[in-house]
Amino acid sequence: MLNKPGAGSSKDNSDPAPGRGSRNAVAPAWPSGDIWANGIRLHYYRTGGDKPPLVLAHGFSDDGLCWTSVARALEGSYDVVMVDARGHGRSEAPSRGYGPLDQADDLAGVIAGLKLRRPIVLGHSMGAITVLALAGRHPDLPGAVLLEDPPAWWMKDSPPPFTAQWRAQSKEWIAGFRRHSRSEIIAAQHLAAPNWPEEDLIPWADSKTRLSPSFFHEDVPAEVDWPQLLRGIICPVLLLTADPERGAIVTDVQAASLRAMVPHLSIAHIAGAGHSIHRDQSARFLEAVRAFMEELPGANFGSPG
Repeated sequence: MLNKPGAGSSKDNSDPAPGRGSRNAVAPAWPSGDIWANGIRLHYYRTGGDKPPLVLAHGFSDDGLCWTSVARALEGSYDVVMVDARGHGRSEAPSRGYGPLDQADDLAGVIAGLKLRRPIVLGHSMGAITVLALAGRHPDLPGAVLLEDPPAWWMKDSPPPFTAQWRAQSKEWIAGFRRHSRSEIIAAQHLAAPNWPEEDLIPWADSKTRLSPSFFHEDVPAEVDWPQLLRGIICPVLLLTADPERGAIVTDVQAASLRAMVPHLSIAHIAGAGHSIHRDQSARFLEAVRAFMEELPGANFGSPG
């Protein structure tokens, strides 16, 4: 991460990353497409196959291919669908609608449009809070949901999402990436997070230059009655937490509060990880995810159709 962006290089942002493993410079040969969902065009990647569907929802400023290492690890057992959220990747970027309810409806539209029957849905950060809202707002759609370190907006004392200060700081953070070449971004992130899978570094770097400025428009998301929304969740739920001292968001108190609202919630703590659990500790993350999904009753999810 370029925490302190400086003067940029004159190199083109699309230059290759020397010495970073040329096999990772080629995007996975997964089919991709667009689908009209919730009134906008959303882009997705799909590993395919007659397997149980698994939908992945990325975090703020990432996009669908930022799940590359996870999708590659799971595509042998699941039909993995990686969605670019609105304003991210190759999806449409409307001027508003970036709160969790709108994004939950986006995801519901993708699931319905692709005719996925009771998919497992896994989200990280912004994607995790979207998935949590999806499970409460559209309880009959997901067969199970997994939440990787979401913002704890269900807490009464949680600051409102997307404040003016957050927008300003995030805009400056994203602007810093545009002052550097792709290879510089990748090299800096590899130094900052040496545990990250190499195959995730290029998609992560590219995603930062694809984020639309529309995300930062002054649009206050609709207020969410989280206690009321979460009472509607009927599917199995796994919350994946990590170490706050390493940058993870969800604390033990916040996890306990979510469990009080969703009594059947399971919690898996991944030690040694920060906010990006699936990249910081990929093997431990996948072990916890697989263990949860393999214990799901077969009736809770199914193949597309």
